[in-house]
Amino acid sequence: MADLLSYIVRKLLLAIPVILLATLIVFLILYLYGADPITAVAPPHASAEDLEALRDKYGFDEPFPIQYGKFLKRLVFDQDLGTSVARGTLNTDVSYLIEQKLPKTLQLMAIGLTISYSIGIPLGIYAALRQDTLKDRGVMVFTLVGYAMPSFWLGILLMMALAVYTNILPIGGTVGGLENIILPALTLGLGNAALTTRMMRSSMLEVKRQDYITQLRSRGLPEREVIFKHALRNALLPVITVIGLDIGWFVAGAVVVETVFSWPGIGMLVINSIANADFPTVQGCILVLALFVVLGNLVADILYAFVDPRVRLG
Repeated sequence: MADLLSYIVRKLLLAIPVILLATLIVFLILYLYGADPITAVAPPHASAEDLEALRDKYGFDEPFPIQYGKFLKRLVFDQDLGTSVARGTLNTDVSYLIEQKLPKTLQLMAIGLTISYSIGIPLGIYAALRQDTLKDRGVMVFTLVGYAMPSFWLGILLMMALAVYTNILPIGGTVGGLENIILPALTLGLGNAALTTRMMRSSMLEVKRQDYITQLRSRGLPEREVIFKHALRNALLPVITVIGLDIGWFVAGAVVVETVFSWPGIGMLVINSIANADFPTVQGCILVLALFVVLGNLVADILYAFVDPRVRLG
């Protein structure tokens, strides 16, 4: 247990420079973007002096190193992400805006992950038990199409099939009950379900070839018991260990899916903030999303180390 804790501490320390690098890259991209956030919130007939005063107030007239240094100082010492400079949310704390939107994104990701593994794991087992049959090839075609199809295009297809033509589900996901989140969560989950299916199938096929499985069969154990009591447990390990990596995939996918379905999460907040040149909000949102990606990779590393002690001892 001590070596596992030491491994986790090392990974946490290594995550710090990764997060700092992410903030630097985003800050630099926005700085080089060239848009002027002040012109978006200034009065229509504001004079040059008024614009300059606003730039001075929000610090946009300072060189890049000074702006980034002040951002880091506020972040580290005050846990302050700054204030919004977008019309309608002017002077609103970025942390408050994120707190309002983040639960919606977490809800979407949680349901999407549930859909992904609920489909991918059983389908992968099904294909592995029917290797090289027509059913197996059909599953592989599904995974190929599902993984290759962009999430925005899949979302549009599902929207047309389940909302426009059949009216089974609502198109948008702004308000309402569970039915409003089904389409965006299904879009988010199906792409990853294809990858999970392929991984589960490969893992199950590899375990089926192990010597201990052959020995269990030679003892006369029923095939169902061999597969679902002994083989499945080991076949699930590779799938479990990539759950953390899937978090990063879902973070990226949530931005696109939320835009397609107008789901009011942090992804939609990022898109609107970019359109309004609301740099502080974009920086705060990207920082939070980067934290999720780092956390996902950390979870994956910990799961690997828990499953295989050689990882943490290496």
